[in-house]
Amino acid sequence: MRPESHRGRRPRPPPPPPAVVDRGRHAGPTSPYEPLAPHAVDLVISSAITLLQDVGCAFETGTEAIDLFRAAGCEVADDGVVRFPPAVVRDTLASVAKGTRLWNRSGTACLEIDAAHTWFIPGMTCIKVYDRDSGESRPSTAEDLATIARVADALPNIDAVCVACKDVPNSDIHGEIGEFAVLLENTTKPLEYLCENAESFEVAIEMAAAVRGSRAALAEKPYFLQIVTPLPLNYWRTHIDQVIAGARAGVPVSVGTLPIGGASTPITMAGCMVNSLATDFAGMVLGQLARRGAFVIGSSDICFMEPATGGIGNFGHASLADAAAHQVRRRLGIPSFTGLGGHSVARRFDQDAVWELTAGMMQAFFTRPATLDYLGSLDEGITYSLHALCLCDELAGLLRSMWQGIEVSEDTIALDLARRVGPRGNYLAQPHTAAHCREQLWGARYLGPHIPLSSGLAPDRTLRERIDEDLGRLLGHAPEPLEAGIRAELATIRARFRERYRPG
Repeated sequence: MRPESHRGRRPRPPPPPPAVVDRGRHAGPTSPYEPLAPHAVDLVISSAITLLQDVGCAFETGTEAIDLFRAAGCEVADDGVVRFPPAVVRDTLASVAKGTRLWNRSGTACLEIDAAHTWFIPGMTCIKVYDRDSGESRPSTAEDLATIARVADALPNIDAVCVACKDVPNSDIHGEIGEFAVLLENTTKPLEYLCENAESFEVAIEMAAAVRGSRAALAEKPYFLQIVTPLPLNYWRTHIDQVIAGARAGVPVSVGTLPIGGASTPITMAGCMVNSLATDFAGMVLGQLARRGAFVIGSSDICFMEPATGGIGNFGHASLADAAAHQVRRRLGIPSFTGLGGHSVARRFDQDAVWELTAGMMQAFFTRPATLDYLGSLDEGITYSLHALCLCDELAGLLRSMWQGIEVSEDTIALDLARRVGPRGNYLAQPHTAAHCREQLWGARYLGPHIPLSSGLAPDRTLRERIDEDLGRLLGHAPEPLEAGIRAELATIRARFRERYRPG
């Protein structure tokens, strides 16, 4: 096209600046619940540091971690048990990044990942789903993951998308990489990723860099958060390699173990919390040794053995410990991932699940985790439920309306209005009522005004029926597709990996 052909055209306006999504902010108007006295928080933190000094944490031998720890002045035994000088741990707590941003696929909007925001994410890694037609559970597939990702993409209060269920028929390293590709294709929202193999993480970094345009662009605008899941006080090669790779690539990393108090850690809340925190600190030290200032945050769950069944319970036990763990991390200035809410041990989406989902989500009003990323998981984390995800999205909207707090001013107290109306008047026709009637309103889709009351106009349908009707609409959602060139590049990356990695 010749330059003169542009004559008479208005110049194209510059693109708008990237948007920082701040609707997840909970800090400010309301305060979190803190079950521990200040001295108890300090004792938990110092005990975790002492545990790493006296007992240590095991790391697989023959890995880069061993050399990094030795160079930092840690005592490393022949069997890979590392004992950490307190100064090394405290230096890590001072140098670790306390927050990061997680960007959407197009790089136009981001979530602030820190101790002042809470974000809602469906997950994670269930191996079954409830069949849409029969309602019975069955092994999950890549198509199920795609469906969950598309529904999550459409839900207004879901902020990012995780590997909610596994591609069970392809339970190998190629299946893991395929799961990341499914997320790329089926949502434009930021991602969380979890994999067993460090090689899968490396390919995910390569694929995310292709979406961004380069590895440098990915480090500048991280597209996904990597979740690394060591055992309590025990890191194998795959965990080590993922922590190091994430730190050096600029990909945010959450390191978290799933302790079972009474089995893999002491059964007491304090003992379980200290062991979990020590595991977190060990991973954070490794991240800082790989790249100082990296966002590698420890964020273990706190769970306990149910003495009566041997399973993971009890709700009250775990809820209180969860609140205490979040308080400890707030003292350290770091965000807490994997909040308790959003999942249930109930076998299916029934009244038991609704009770536990609601109780867990409402607890987040007080605990303030950075993410709740088990949304929609039922059956002790085995089976994924789209109905549960929709209910959690509804409750996330309620939390956000409550986190706005209460404005107390002359206008909202309305004494002058009360004087004019008097004790026998009413406020229905007052402009003040019209001006304020929709402030902080919970925009419920299934509850609130949709509950079928005898005196109301809502049809007499159960909660499941109301959600099911909405699901019919949500299942038709299609996110913006990937550009053809990027899709081709992703296919090339996967083909190159298949050629390089041939099992056996």
